[in-house]
Amino acid sequence: MEEPSSKRPRTSLNNENVSFINDENYHHQAVTLYKENDHTNVSNPTTPIRTSSLTSPTMKLSGHKGSIYTLAYDPLGQVLCSGSFDSTCLLWNAASGTCDNFNVLSGHKNAILDCKFTNNGEKVITASADYNLGVYDVHTGDRLKRFMGHTGIVNAVAVLPKDNGSPCLAVSASDDRTCRLWDTRVRGEVGCLEDRYQVTAVEYGNDGLTVFTGGIDNCITAWDVRQMKRTMTMKGHADTITCLSLNPKGTHILSNSMDGTLKTWDVRPFVDTGKKRHDKTFVGGTHNAEKGLLNCSWSADGTMVTGGSADRIVHIWDELSSEELYSLPGHAGCVNAVVFHPKENVVASASSDKTIFVGELS
Repeated sequence: MEEPSSKRPRTSLNNENVSFINDENYHHQAVTLYKENDHTNVSNPTTPIRTSSLTSPTMKLSGHKGSIYTLAYDPLGQVLCSGSFDSTCLLWNAASGTCDNFNVLSGHKNAILDCKFTNNGEKVITASADYNLGVYDVHTGDRLKRFMGHTGIVNAVAVLPKDNGSPCLAVSASDDRTCRLWDTRVRGEVGCLEDRYQVTAVEYGNDGLTVFTGGIDNCITAWDVRQMKRTMTMKGHADTITCLSLNPKGTHILSNSMDGTLKTWDVRPFVDTGKKRHDKTFVGGTHNAEKGLLNCSWSADGTMVTGGSADRIVHIWDELSSEELYSLPGHAGCVNAVVFHPKENVVASASSDKTIFVGELS
């Protein structure tokens, strides 16, 4: 997962040693810049510059017994959670550099299709094909609560953005054509949004008062959770929407679709009259006959986007120009989920080949 040297970040001049060489044959002083603790081998300039705390530039994690459908980092980037067809979630120590597995979340009776950390990083909420959601303690691995109420497969779950709301609130999307609102402090659902079609993707708005959904109608719908009513519908995709992801600033939402594109949409409350909500389109990823719910996500600074792809490649695009920056091979099956580390220059990908790759972007 390394790029040519032209892609490497420019090293900072801070805390570097500067050597001045005086020579009578030269009218000017020659300047040599180097860092004593730099990872680059001065005698071998082809040695890559390390850009993360990982012990290796690329790491392969294995342990699941079935296809891995979802990945999520906690807000601090210390824990990575993976959900699989084997009905379990594995927790990996992302802060150690070796990404060791330290806990298993069990209790579901069918595949886990989505998982999210609460915005305080204390709990993991899972969505499963057994029609239920689970709430787990990150430290102990115990299941604290089970949300029951859906009558179909639960495709996705979303939580409030960090620092913008209660860590107790979540929303889920299901094949039963509903999105249900949950509060971990109470028993049962606290609200229900009824759609006309199966809902395959869901995401909270930045204010916590809006929920965005996507489904087999190829549209993105905004809902006001106070009135439980639709407020806006955005059209542009030509097939089922498989995932929605809000950017760090809360101004745009990213969607992945079975039409083979990722799109961004302006979801700010007020947009100039006549301006379309659709902003940019990213091409290069693919979907296949398996019709999997491939994810999409933003980098922590909002400058890059990525998403799952059936061609076994991890695609990463520049958000501003829509150009593809990285095309990273390695998986032997469909890439179902790709997520960026919230603090470091690291990306993690999960595949139907039952493995996870964690690697730094050089």
